[in-house]
Amino acid sequence: MRRRTAVVLSTAAIGVAAAGVVVLTAPPASAATGCRVAYSVANQWPGGFGANVTVTNLGDPVTSWTVVWSFASGQSVTQAWNATVTQAGSQVTARNAGYNGSLGTGASTSFGFNGSWTGSNPVPAGFTLNGTACTGGVSNSPTPSRTPSSTPSSTPSNGVPSDAAWVATGAWDQWTNNGYTVINDVWGSGAGPQTIWARTGTNWGVVAEHPRTSGVKSYPHTGKTLNRTLSSLTSVRSSFGVTVPADGDYATAYDIWANNNAYEVMIWANQHGAVGPIAESYDSNGAVPNARNVSVGGHTWNVYRGSNGANAVFSFVRTSTTNSGTVDVLAVLNWLRTQNWWGDVTVGQVQFGFEITGTAGRSSFTNGSFSLDYS
Repeated sequence: MRRRTAVVLSTAAIGVAAAGVVVLTAPPASAATGCRVAYSVANQWPGGFGANVTVTNLGDPVTSWTVVWSFASGQSVTQAWNATVTQAGSQVTARNAGYNGSLGTGASTSFGFNGSWTGSNPVPAGFTLNGTACTGGVSNSPTPSRTPSSTPSSTPSNGVPSDAAWVATGAWDQWTNNGYTVINDVWGSGAGPQTIWARTGTNWGVVAEHPRTSGVKSYPHTGKTLNRTLSSLTSVRSSFGVTVPADGDYATAYDIWANNNAYEVMIWANQHGAVGPIAESYDSNGAVPNARNVSVGGHTWNVYRGSNGANAVFSFVRTSTTNSGTVDVLAVLNWLRTQNWWGDVTVGQVQFGFEITGTAGRSSFTNGSFSLDYS
């Protein structure tokens, strides 16, 4: 990675751009070397926070960048987007992603992260860009408080219910309760912040803010592991009830894995926006189903088969969307066997959640009730 020679700055200016936003400015020296960093705590909750960082290059153009700062109170980065972020002790290093390394004179780039904190969460005292300081004093600009108001609501402004038993922001954070495992599952590139919460393993939700770009960003879900062959199962039934936002690109879906992830079965209860199933062929209307209006498991579906390059994918997309219902999952799985699309497979995990490609700003998805029973 190319680095410019560090220049010692004798003066620096600092200002508060808005509440919760600290702007650190190093004015350009005679060699036109300098940088500006705007750091903001976008939201904060007990034990965690989300922050945004905007870097402006006031020096010569660069083809790659590294931003470094230190936390003063033991904060830790748990997840990041639009940059590769590592941490050693209190020092945090953010390096450009493959698509945003070029930064011309006067140009800016932004990245964000989720973090954990205890006690206090002060703004970092200084930053460097490729070894050049962008530092100044730190004002006492406010950040969102962790102290509840005197009359707290059941769902605070951050979208997390005050009676949640578990709250997390890490990409793979998970929690097991009463035989169900709830997982944040932020796995797609270009994802934004996502906070998961749960009262129980069957009553949970997420607050997500993902850019509306192509590609799935996350699949927060709950579920169980069966590890049973189809022929050994006499019943697999599930019920659900969800609340989803009015806008965005997402689907509410079961995701079922078999034969050590050689097969994936998706059962879509609803879909909204720019999302669609994997298929063998596509036309001007999108994916072309292999079978239409298939009545099985208590619902009517269009059925698609395809591959994501790693495993076969079978998708059952309900012909009309719904936010609640009961599905005879075993009947759906056995239908695949009658079509000779698979055999007496071993069913591994049965998951249910929200496959999110993008959101219209910060959006809440709630799984208010869920059950999965098998024998």
